Parts: sequence; structure tokens; C-alpha cells
Amino acid sequence: MAPARATRSASGALRAQLLLTLAILTFTCDACKKVILHVPSKLDAEKFVGRVNLKECFQSANLIHSSDPDFQILEDGSVYTTNAVLSSEERSFSILLSNTENQEEKKILVLLQHQTKVLKKRHSKEKVLRRAKRRWAPIPCSMQENSLGPFPLFLQQIQSDTAQNYTIFYSIRGPGVDREPKNLFYVERDTGNLFCTRPVDREEYESFELIAFATTPDGYTPELPLPLVIRIEDENDNYPIFTEKTYVFTISENCRVGSTVGQVCATDKDEPDTMHTRLKYSIIEQLPAYPTLFSMHPTTGVITTSSSQLDRELIDKYQLKIKVQDMDGQYFGLQTTSICIINIDDVNDNLPTFTRTSYVASVEENTVDVEILRVTVEDKDLMNTANWRANYTILKGNENENFKIVTDPKTNEGILCVVKPLNYEERQQVDLQIVVVNEAPYSKEASLRSTMSTATVTVNVKNQDEGPECSPRVQTIEIKENVPVGTENKGYKAYDPETRSSSGIRYRRLSDPKDWVRINENTGIVTISKNLDREAEMIRGGIYNITILASDKDGRTCTGTLGIILEDVNDNGPSIPKHTVVICKTVLSPSADIVAIDPDEPINGPPFDFRLENIPDSDIERTWRLTKINDTAARLFYEKDLPFGTYRISVRVADRHGRSLITPLNVLLCDCVTENDCTLRTDARTGGGDVRLGKWAILAILLGIALLFCILFTLVCGGTGAAKQPKVFPDDLAQQNLIVSNTEAPGDDKICSTDGFTTHTVGSSAQGVCGTMGSGVKNGGQESIEMVKGGHQTLESCRGTGHHHTLDSCRGGHVEVDTCRYTYSEWHNFTQPRLGEESIRGHTLIKN
Repeated sequence: MAPARATRSASGALRAQLLLTLAILTFTCDACKKVILHVPSKLDAEKFVGRVNLKECFQSANLIHSSDPDFQILEDGSVYTTNAVLSSEERSFSILLSNTENQEEKKILVLLQHQTKVLKKRHSKEKVLRRAKRRWAPIPCSMQENSLGPFPLFLQQIQSDTAQNYTIFYSIRGPGVDREPKNLFYVERDTGNLFCTRPVDREEYESFELIAFATTPDGYTPELPLPLVIRIEDENDNYPIFTEKTYVFTISENCRVGSTVGQVCATDKDEPDTMHTRLKYSIIEQLPAYPTLFSMHPTTGVITTSSSQLDRELIDKYQLKIKVQDMDGQYFGLQTTSICIINIDDVNDNLPTFTRTSYVASVEENTVDVEILRVTVEDKDLMNTANWRANYTILKGNENENFKIVTDPKTNEGILCVVKPLNYEERQQVDLQIVVVNEAPYSKEASLRSTMSTATVTVNVKNQDEGPECSPRVQTIEIKENVPVGTENKGYKAYDPETRSSSGIRYRRLSDPKDWVRINENTGIVTISKNLDREAEMIRGGIYNITILASDKDGRTCTGTLGIILEDVNDNGPSIPKHTVVICKTVLSPSADIVAIDPDEPINGPPFDFRLENIPDSDIERTWRLTKINDTAARLFYEKDLPFGTYRISVRVADRHGRSLITPLNVLLCDCVTENDCTLRTDARTGGGDVRLGKWAILAILLGIALLFCILFTLVCGGTGAAKQPKVFPDDLAQQNLIVSNTEAPGDDKICSTDGFTTHTVGSSAQGVCGTMGSGVKNGGQESIEMVKGGHQTLESCRGTGHHHTLDSCRGGHVEVDTCRYTYSEWHNFTQPRLGEESIRGHTLIKN
């Protein structure tokens, strides 16, 4: 009994554990709440039924399954019919969610209810709903886009808690009610049932925001206005559309695998971020079909190459038929197709090749700028592009640059030309090697030189019966410039190119500008017919050129140049090109610079020696002096105080070898600052001249006179004002005397101070600063004004008697003298030098 009892006890415990596990699993599966979807009585295949929030039930589910094969559930919770469903009764199925990693499972019960039955159920329980307490708050509401009805379609019921105590009337306002689209929604006044009257397109109206009101019959509003949002559930009713009907892309041939060809794009008007707008791209067809060269990314629409066998020379264009499908490419998704044309762009992957490997051409000697040969090449690349156009080059045999090869732009042929004459006597045959490449660089990595196409050209040179050859065309001889007339020298030589001999060739002059030479008709030897001069005009660089014409017995000619190099001899003394020099006497260091030149070579030129040429019965050496500045220049000074005028002197200049030349000079001694300020009229009979002042000198004199009058006027006005002031004199009058004397030496009554100064004014009188100083007495055109300067200075006008006039201090009164003292001092220092200078000029003008 005990064992049996123990066995039954163990069996009961196991059953209890299994029931507990089953209960837990059942609880886990039933944890998600039931979902009710309102559907019509008939559902077509592949029709959208509704959407279930799967994430709310099971966040980590990676496997979704429907218990009813007539329905399919997508990743976003969209429920679609797989077959047509027709039923007048309620229908339900389960959505099974599972996580394959942790073996966890959950399910959602989906209940499908017909619309008519829901309405009856709502009306039968109207009283119960009215008795139930509900908050006056927004209720989530949605309706299916393009709903088939039946209409009016019940959406939801709004109800206020105050309906328990009052009779409540419900009303709504907003878009779809009293605003466009009008009369789309209405609410039953007594029940609060909200209805839709017709289908709605979500692409036109995504949602409606209504305002609900609850009022009593007498107009009292027990509740605040309630906002109601009616969301339109999207239906996959819009096909995805490509942005272009035909796409055209270009890709280079021989590109690498994975190279981007282009990107296509499509749009879908359905609700974003749903399966209705999740697009997938694909290639349906490729023409030509083989081999498959392109692939398309399903999400981005980027087309790339899947092979490196693109060859424009085989196929230059491909056409793709492409497709875009929503619902992430599911078979029941809406799709659209388009055409994509891919052009293959040419690259230089084919080198040009000569049609022949060797050519033969001929040309007569001494011919130039003639075409002797055309060579042809083949190139598979695109015509009239840089990948096809050929560039020809002569690699070997053209060291003397006799040939040139260019490309004919129309035919792409190479044209071989002679650009420099050939000489049969030097070379009878020329072998050339030419190479051809394209304008564009070769695209492949192989060594270009090893793959370049080359050809050889043999050029045969034909002989001609030629005339004389002047070679070299320019020939020179050297002759001293002082050779006697009749001297012979080797001349010009021409040759017969066939025999390399000068026999039978005749010569004559074509050009001899100075007629200095004669030429032997048979030998070409030149004979000097006139004295040669290297320093003559038309001689450049010491070379005298004559033109020679050489001819043979058949009259064929050539022309050459004979350059006679004239060797310099010391046959010219230095000369002074400037025969008139100007010395401005009034400048600080009056002098004039003299520059000499020598047309001979530098070996017969400087350094020069300058000397004054003494003329009998003249005192030139005591009057004038020359000092050397450098090898080619000297400076002329005058020794005595000469008056203004024109003087004639002669200067001898000798070169380093002692050859000299005397040059007479006119020296203009003038009152000027620069040479342009003064000109002299020379008296040819006396050799003297009178001075004619320049415009600047005249202007300076006029300005000096005007300045003098301004100063005197200022002094007179200042003295008149000062005379009206009381005069106060300091005690030390012994040091403040201004003495006017008409003698050369100061008088006995003159008092001198060690810090005083004496000023002499010629031909003028002065007036005091602070009063009248009186007039000086002229004596021989001069008067002296002495001023003794002390500590304080006071000037008073005192009339004296006798020949001497002494301005002594007068007693009485006190005068402030600081301003007066400095005014007089500044005036004195400024005017005295200029008055003296103008007076001297005036005397000179009068004297001359």
C-alpha cells in the first residue's frame, strides 16, 4: 500500500508541475490583448485589412506567423488577405510571435467584425453606455482610406460624464464638417455617434482635426470643447513612379567591376515609412542579353558594373529594363517599369598600327617644302577623337632636320615632307624610322614603347646639275685701315658642287656702298681703290660689307657677302664734341666740365691729357685753369674775377700715344644758376659779349625788389606805432649806440663792444626800427652803419649837426625794447646779404 501510495503521490506532483508550466505558457501567450478590426462582409484577395501594433505585444519577435492561411501579416503589422474572404459571421485568427533565440512566444487574437453588426450592438447597449461613466477626453480614431462602406460609416461614439445628470446634445466642427471638404463627418445629436459619409483619399487628407461640443438644451456647456483627431489609414493605392521615363548613363569601357554607372529613383505617394512606400529596385532585362554586365542595388537604385568585359569596339550601347515595386518587393506589391540606356564611352585601348612596315620615296636634291610620301594607319577606337587621331614622329635618320612629318586631319595619314634641301654630293640615300601614337595617352598599363607601331622609310636623293655654291655665304678678310690704295687681298670664293673647284666661276660686285674696292672677275681677289677709314659713317663694328655675285658659264648664280674687317690704327686725335661751355659765376664753385672722345679703338684712346693752348699776347694760363676729373674729362675754372661775357680758349687733348687735337671752345661766363638760365650774344669783332638775363634771373630780381619794398613798408608802419609809446631807457646806455658814418673807418665817437657787429650797406639808407634813425650822408656811394649790441637795446631818433651823425641815447622815458630788438636783428640778418647781392648785380649791369 505504501509503495502504491508513494507512486500516486509522485504522479500527482508531476501532473501539478506540468499544469503549472502549461498555465505559465498559456499566460505568456495570452499576455497580448485582443485586437478588433472592422471589415466589410466581403474582402478581395491581396486587400489591406488593418494594422496591428506588434511591437507593443512583443518587442524582440523575429518570426511572425498567421494561424489563418487566408491572412498574411507583414513586419510592420499590416494585415492583408491572401484569398478572397466572404463571410456573414464574425471571424478570428491569431498572430503568433516568437523569438527563435530564447524560444519565447506570444500571440495576438484578431477579431474581425462586420460593420452592420457593430452598429446594432452599439444601439442595443445605448442605455448601458449612457449609464457607464466615461471621461470627456480625446479618443483615438481612424478610418480606412478609400473605404467601401457601407456609408454612413460609424467611426466612434463620444460621450460626456455629465450625461448622467443632464440631457446632453453633441455637435462637431472643423475640416470635413463646416469646412472643406464639407459634410464628410457628422455626429448624432443625442447619441454622440460619429459617422463618415463617403470615402477619403489619404494622399489628399492625411487626418482631420475636429472639435466636439457637449451642450444642454438650454445652451449650457458643461464640458470644454473636445479635440478629435481622425487619422486616415493608408491603403496601397499608388504605384511607385520613376522620376524619368528613360534614363541615359555613360560608362567608360574596360572599367573595373563595381564601377558606378548611375542611379535611378522612384517616388510613391502613399504613407511614408510604411510597407506601402518601401521600394525595391531590380533589373528585368538586358539588351544584348549576354553576358550580364550590370547589377542594381535593390534599395538605393544604384547601377554598377558586374563585369570588366565592356568593350566599345564590340558593343557601344546597352539597354536595361528596370522595375520598382513597393511592399518591399512582395509579389502583391505595386510595380512600375522604365528604360535605362547605357552608352559605352571610348578609351584609348587600341594603338594605331601602320598598314605597311616599310616605304620607299625619292626626292631631287636642293628641293624644299615638297611632299614625298603618305603613310596610313589603322585604329579601332572612335573616329575623330583624340583616341583615334595619330601623331607621327621621326625617331631616327633626321639628325640634320631635313624632313618633317605631319598628320592629315581628315584622313589621319602621315605626310612626309622635305623642309631642308638635301645634297646629292653629300648623301644619296636617307633611311628614316617613324613611329605613330595617339593624341590621347594609352590607357593600358603595358609599356608604351614596346607596343608602339613603327615603319621604315627609304628616301633616295636624285642628282641635279647645280650652279655655283657660295659656301659659306659670309666670308671675311682683315685689312688695316691705313693700307695704301692698290693693295690686293684675297677675296670671295665660290665652288662648283660637282667638282668642288672654283675654276670657271666669275665674280662681280652687287653692293659696295663707298666704292672702296675692286674685285677681280676671274679670281675674286679684291683691290683697294680708295683710302679706308674705320671711323667713317656706315661702318658698324669695324666691318665693311660688300655683296658678291658668283656665276658659272651657264649663267647660274649664287650670292655671298664679303666682310672686310678694318683693323684700327691711331689716326684720330681726341676731340671735344661740345664747343660751347657755360660757367655760372654766382654758384658756390663756378666751373665747367669738358668731355673728350676718340673714335679709335680703346687701345688708341684714353686716358686723355688736357692742356690749355696758349695764344701769343694772351694771359690764358693765368686766367683759366684745367683739372683732370677722370680718363676722359676735365674741369675748367677761371682764376681772376672776370666780368660776365664770352671768352675764347683752345684746349689740346692727347690720347695715350700722344696723338692730340686742339679744340677751340667758347666759354660763357654768366650770372645764372643752371646753364639754361643764361645766353650770350657774341660780338664777332671784339670777341666780347653782353649779358642777356634769362627769365629765371629776371624773376629773381623782381621778387627781391618786391620783398625789399614789403620789408621797408613793414618797418615804417612799426616805427610809427612805436613812436606813440612812452620811451624808457635802461641805465647802461654806454653799450647801446648805433653810429652812422660816411667814412671808411669808424669815427672817434664810435663805441665798439666785443660782442658787437658792423654792417655795411652800399648805395642805400636805413631807417630805425623803433623810430627814425635819420638819413646817412653819402660819401662816394657808400655809407657805414655800425651797431653796438649790448644787454638791453633802445633806439631813439636824435638829430645831430656836422658831418658825423651819431645816434646816441636820449635821456628820459622808459622803452620796452625786447620785441624791437629781435625784429631789427632778424630783419638785418635776412636783408643785408640780399641787398648787397642785388646792389652788386645792379652795379654790374650799369657798368656793362
